[in-house]
Amino acid sequence: MSDLGRLVAGRYLLVERVGSGGMGTVWRAEDKMLGRHVAVKKLRIPPHLQDDEVRTLYERTRREARSAARITHPNVIVVHDVVDDEGLPCIVMEYVPSVTLSDVLKRRGSLPPEEAARVGRAMAAALRAAHDAGVLHRDVKPANVLLGDDGRIVLTDFGIAMESGTSSLTKPGELIGSIRYLAPERLRGAHPETGPASDLWALGATLYQAVEGRDPFRRDTAIETAYAIATDPYEPPRNAGDLAPVIEGLLVKDPDRRLDVHEVERRLGDVTGTRTAPLDPPTRPDRAEDLTPPARRSGANRRRTVVLSALAVTLTACLAGGAVWWLGGRDDGPSRQASGAEASGPTASTTPGTTTDTTPDTTPGSGSASVPPVPAGYHLEEPDSGISVPVRDGWKRKTLAGGEVAYLDPSELVGLRVNVIEFAGTDPLQHWRDTEEEQTARDNPGYERVRMAETTFRGRPAAYWEFTFDGRARPYRAAELAFASTDGTQYVIYLSAPDADWHEYRPVFDTAVNGVRVSDGS
Repeated sequence: MSDLGRLVAGRYLLVERVGSGGMGTVWRAEDKMLGRHVAVKKLRIPPHLQDDEVRTLYERTRREARSAARITHPNVIVVHDVVDDEGLPCIVMEYVPSVTLSDVLKRRGSLPPEEAARVGRAMAAALRAAHDAGVLHRDVKPANVLLGDDGRIVLTDFGIAMESGTSSLTKPGELIGSIRYLAPERLRGAHPETGPASDLWALGATLYQAVEGRDPFRRDTAIETAYAIATDPYEPPRNAGDLAPVIEGLLVKDPDRRLDVHEVERRLGDVTGTRTAPLDPPTRPDRAEDLTPPARRSGANRRRTVVLSALAVTLTACLAGGAVWWLGGRDDGPSRQASGAEASGPTASTTPGTTTDTTPDTTPGSGSASVPPVPAGYHLEEPDSGISVPVRDGWKRKTLAGGEVAYLDPSELVGLRVNVIEFAGTDPLQHWRDTEEEQTARDNPGYERVRMAETTFRGRPAAYWEFTFDGRARPYRAAELAFASTDGTQYVIYLSAPDADWHEYRPVFDTAVNGVRVSDGS
């Protein structure tokens, strides 16, 4: 019997079915009390479900309403009420005249990069609001993005969302969500209950589909698709334009190295030209003092420093509680001072100009990982006794003031460096948080943290730091990984490059991290 014309909860008249999914049917309804149109999502109970499975569906419906109701944001659907209809829970939401992004892509095939970026920025804003409210969506995909007739973009369907502090409704070994948008960490079972980074992976897969007209990892069967997501690289997007670096930053298999939501919003705002604050201050003149890093506190228990770095050959590294970094270039001024690193371990050895990732070593005490051979296009350099790293062919070794060593690309704007140091303490991550980041932000205009987190490297504790800052002529980005060898020696591997070219030079950092060799065999 059709539900058309039925009155739900004595108040909502069902006038048009506007959508359906695995968990229910959505109707446009007339709210007889307030005289407005609303959307009513009625739960669908598949036949032959066990009683405990029916209870789970009921609880998911209630959680969907509760999760969405916790979020107040123009890009998130508004939930008005949860009512009972013949023993089944129904969610009453705002009605948004719209089509889904999925329907648009089926009709048009793909979107121009700027249009896709506009949609993606709204989705990122919605996810930021959700994550700030302690809600994980867990089913981000084109079918759950509404493109309103008035231009509004809305993320909807929190049907499998999870709130922080609530118990899981997922059985052991069970994965819920759309397979083509599930993050690799969920498929590998490392993080079965997912996290904010998994929503961002799904955003990346959605943006890829938006500009390419196909899924990045789609295969003939679901199991092959899952395997591809977990282990295989994807074909780089051909039609993404300025959106490509964002997609690449989101489709990183290691969740700890994936772009965070704030960085995604910032970058998508740059693509669409809708950023609320300018990225760059006025270009500063090329003055000699701009090539001199700000003074730093001295007296730390620094043992020895080996530098492999990027940017200007005249910059001097200054001491700051142990590890110190400078960033700058031939024409890109102020020094960057930061010691640290914030990634979740090594990635696969890469060839120049590519970005591929494999599962990082994240099991403490798992022992030393095998070091891969030096890839084509790279060669081993030994900046100091006891350590060597793969460096891209054609990069030149430079000795800076103070005797430090830098390996620079031909433009002298990009480079790699390794410091062998003793931190002021045994925890580099805490040291960076307590002292180094504050100094970096103070001394370098435009500093923005992308990510800082603890991780492991070849079974040992490590830390990762990625950040952006303003050079004198262009924005820059840097990444650093800190780890200790088995004899307690502490190392930091560092790369900096113009932010616009980061996707091209990030593999240099990955190759150095994955291929570093130290004398104790770590």
